[in-house]
Amino acid sequence: MLRRETSQSYQEFNDDDGAEPAEAYQNCADDKEGSEADGSAPPEDDPTETNPLLAFNKGCLKSVFSVILILIYLSLTAGAAFLAYQTISDFMEKLNHPVMSVRYKEVDEFDSPGIALYPGKAKLLSCRHHYHDHIPPRVSLGEFEEGDCTMEEVTYTDPYSNYTKKQALVVQGPTDVQDRELIFLQFSQNETEEDFSAISYMLFAKYKDMSRSLDKQKFMRDCERNYSMWTFSGGFRTWVKMSLVKTSGRRNESVEFRQESSVVKYNDRRPVAEKTNELFFVVFQWRDPFIQEVKAIVTANPWNTFAILCGVFMALFKAANFAKLSVHWIKKIRKRHQKGKRSRELNQIS
Repeated sequence: MLRRETSQSYQEFNDDDGAEPAEAYQNCADDKEGSEADGSAPPEDDPTETNPLLAFNKGCLKSVFSVILILIYLSLTAGAAFLAYQTISDFMEKLNHPVMSVRYKEVDEFDSPGIALYPGKAKLLSCRHHYHDHIPPRVSLGEFEEGDCTMEEVTYTDPYSNYTKKQALVVQGPTDVQDRELIFLQFSQNETEEDFSAISYMLFAKYKDMSRSLDKQKFMRDCERNYSMWTFSGGFRTWVKMSLVKTSGRRNESVEFRQESSVVKYNDRRPVAEKTNELFFVVFQWRDPFIQEVKAIVTANPWNTFAILCGVFMALFKAANFAKLSVHWIKKIRKRHQKGKRSRELNQIS
């Protein structure tokens, strides 16, 4: 009787105390099986939630890196803009200031230049073509040597004074440069009251342009405006060696004469009575068979400039794309940082 009660009370004690652990164990096993069936592991603690200092360091590094990316973009943009400005400036500078190219062209003979002489009161004694620098003696006073020169007298109005008439003796110049063709002219002038005496002359490109011109007076006025005037003195033999320079610009072409002159004193052995008449001697000859051609060359290459600008714009485009991706990345980091901050605040509240 006593043994049965004891046994029953022990069974009740086991049922009351052991039912809860067995049920808890069963629930834990069921949770474990459910988690394994779902393939998910139990949540782990975020290190940034447990360590705020680590989260602060990461945010600081991300902000510094973002600033560095923006500075790189600004540097690339400034460099590309400076390169574009420098390229355009160099192109405009070369376009407005072309390089002068000089080339020497050899010829067998020249076109006959026009030699316009302004003797004034002086009279022409002789005009002859000679070769190989063989110059004959002077012509005696009062004589006129029938020469072989082609010449023409033109009277026209001074282009710088409408009230002054000028009389020019236009002579056809030498052509054969290989045989050293030259023209030798002699003038005489009676006694004058002037302290200095000289005869002026002018050289222009082609004698045939004047001879074929319908308005020779206008032609001579235009020549005097465009060409330089020189002089040779009495009592000397002036040797003029001519050279031709052709300059080609963007729109027009000009011809210019350059000359080298040498002077030899004339030994006057005439009687005293004849020395009152002053003598002038001048020789015209080509210096060498080369024509100097000067051309303006624009070194600015528009295609090269266009290629450089295309490269600059591509660099700007790449830099803008890089900046766009950087901004998106910064926004993404900021959102992630705010989300983590909210989760930490909720954990602290719970």
